[in-house]
Amino acid sequence: MNKEESPRDNPAEIPGRIRELREIMEISAMDLAADINIPYETYVKYESGEADIPISALYKISRSLGTDATVLLTGEDPKIDTASVCRKGKGVTVERFPGYEYASLAYNFKNRDIEPLLVHLDPKKEAAPLVTHSGQEFNYVVEGTMNITVGKKEYTLSAGDSIFFDAALPHGQSAADGPAQFITIIQEEHYRHE
Repeated sequence: MNKEESPRDNPAEIPGRIRELREIMEISAMDLAADINIPYETYVKYESGEADIPISALYKISRSLGTDATVLLTGEDPKIDTASVCRKGKGVTVERFPGYEYASLAYNFKNRDIEPLLVHLDPKKEAAPLVTHSGQEFNYVVEGTMNITVGKKEYTLSAGDSIFFDAALPHGQSAADGPAQFITIIQEEHYRHE
């Protein structure tokens, strides 16, 4: 099987990759935590593997370390700069938040301006706390029904529905009445090239 088409990441290796890269760059855990605006105690739990790393925090960490999130997810640099095909079921998957399983659909494309992810919501798991990050976000429901909170409003979206919002507002998604799947496209400010 071609590794570029079907990488198999091991989520348990992500904290070690972060720690190793941070140490190579001679950045203290305290300085990195301060740079990404996460309490030091929380960051230490991320790096030790005691706590799951929210996908938004993973992107903040990668930006602070001057690398692509793909490096933290897979241990490899993205290689393609023309067109990157991601076959069904072959995205780099990681469950970094209870109830959410993300699959990066453009993990192998260099210098991405956006981050497209396929997200599976598990209704059996407790809804994750609301998150914020810079930039904008688009969600398109592929199957099932999901609830999404943006700011103080909650929306119920079914297959074929979509929402676009300011990601600086507290937001979060949960399955409404069974498993749900949606595509999210995130454009954080750090993705925008000068």
